[in-house]
Amino acid sequence: MSSDARSDHGVLRRISGLSKHLVILIPAAMVLGLLAGALIDLAPLKAAVLPLTMLMVYPMLVNFRPAEALTLKDSRAVGIAMALDFIALPALAWLVAVVFFRNDPGLYVGMILAGLFPTSGMTISWTGFAKGNVAAAVKMTVIGLIAASLLAPVYLKVLAGAIVPVDMAEVLRTVALVVAVPMFAGWLTRVGMTHRIGAERFKRDVLPVLPGISTIGVLAIVFLAIGLKARMIVSEPALLLRVVVPLAIFYLVNFALSTLIGRLLLPRGDAIAVVYGTVMRNLSIALGIAIASFGPEAALVLAVAYIVQVQSAAWYVKATDRVFGPHEPAVVPVPDGVPVAAGPA
Repeated sequence: MSSDARSDHGVLRRISGLSKHLVILIPAAMVLGLLAGALIDLAPLKAAVLPLTMLMVYPMLVNFRPAEALTLKDSRAVGIAMALDFIALPALAWLVAVVFFRNDPGLYVGMILAGLFPTSGMTISWTGFAKGNVAAAVKMTVIGLIAASLLAPVYLKVLAGAIVPVDMAEVLRTVALVVAVPMFAGWLTRVGMTHRIGAERFKRDVLPVLPGISTIGVLAIVFLAIGLKARMIVSEPALLLRVVVPLAIFYLVNFALSTLIGRLLLPRGDAIAVVYGTVMRNLSIALGIAIASFGPEAALVLAVAYIVQVQSAAWYVKATDRVFGPHEPAVVPVPDGVPVAAGPA
């Protein structure tokens, strides 16, 4: 292998590993944004938000396959997750917003947005880490994204319209740009590259890099979200605490509700998928919409939500066996009668 090829491979490997370090990288991006925004005016960069959001969402959707949602397997777990995602959690986000942010329209709509877009690529990843039902998590991600794209403008109008003006046409346009366009571009990429280099090479060489590319977009958006509001944060440092407490309540109730329902109604693997299919909000899309349509205060809520969400998801993985019991691989008989492990569920 040539030195250039080795160098390119090393760069790609480092990019592919970025998403594993969100717990560190997101706070770092927030600090850099705070420093930059306090020293210089970042307002001209607001025009970059929409393109950056599309860049951030696009890698997530390269392997997005709507057909995976059509089978009826895992329908009970998926149905419970969708009920939580589109009934209970928007209502919870609205209640938290009313209690804590009724007199702060920007923060109010940011809290509403945190409850509107369920699931992300991390839904599947965290479900896998906890040895849950990954197939069910994939379906939750597909159905959740499609449903949220259609319902979010209506929910915003109903839940936030009394507090902050909601331009339905503008929100629909933004949702189309940050979801539909990247989805189509992702489909073209997958079809074109699998035709050109083959499915195996595409899976081996291309797919592992995509989360890292998306992470770069996330960090850029978080940097801008904080940078655009930096001078207000510096002049009012208690603002971050005002945002953290309601978000902590939102995620704590979310974890508790989905865990309780999962324990009562579902087997271990399905219950874990329901937890991560509801707790992991699609903050990337919500953040892009917040900055594009509602301003930096709304985006501040979602930037802080990244930290709360990633940290709490990591802690929950460590507690999974205590909550749902240890994972027991399925056992299948072999011809000579000796049982062997079939692998993770």
